[in-house]
Amino acid sequence: MISYIEGTIELKAEKFTVIRTSGGVGYKVFSPDDVLSKLPEKGSTARLWTHLYVREDALDLYGFLHFAELELFEMLISVSGIGPKGALGVLGIAPCDTIKKAIASGDTSYLTRVSGIGRKTAEKIVLELREKMAGKGVSGVEAPELRDEADALDALIQLGYSPREAREALARVPKEIQGAEKRLKEVLKMLGKK
Repeated sequence: MISYIEGTIELKAEKFTVIRTSGGVGYKVFSPDDVLSKLPEKGSTARLWTHLYVREDALDLYGFLHFAELELFEMLISVSGIGPKGALGVLGIAPCDTIKKAIASGDTSYLTRVSGIGRKTAEKIVLELREKMAGKGVSGVEAPELRDEADALDALIQLGYSPREAREALARVPKEIQGAEKRLKEVLKMLGKK
């Protein structure tokens, strides 16, 4: 299959990018919003780790900046009832490590934020992937830490920031600052200095 694709960005759209390879073929590659926002502008060179998703009526290519994102995507689509769009939705709610830790600790609150993933589906993801996370050395964190991060993320979204802006801002807050309220205050300070 296609492990990665490298070439010139011909088009950046809302849900995908088109990358022209040296052979002159343009590949349509679907990616999470976070990946698309980090890609360089049209005419620049980019490299994405890819997964070719085969259906009866389509061959869709999904691309990621980091191999760890691709691995998590492939784990998610291995769960029955989770397709590539649902997996992209999960990857779009938080950084890859946070999602892995949430699954490892059994915290379904991140997963239920994705449109189309309810409590039962989130529990199914945790049930099927928890051991795989432990096998890769990912251990769960205390649930309060994840809840604090989730609460701060929700508050920022309520204040009008996009999920991507909120995630990126929270990622810049030092880990020593604990508690949803303290983390939120720190983010608002940072965002206010822009």
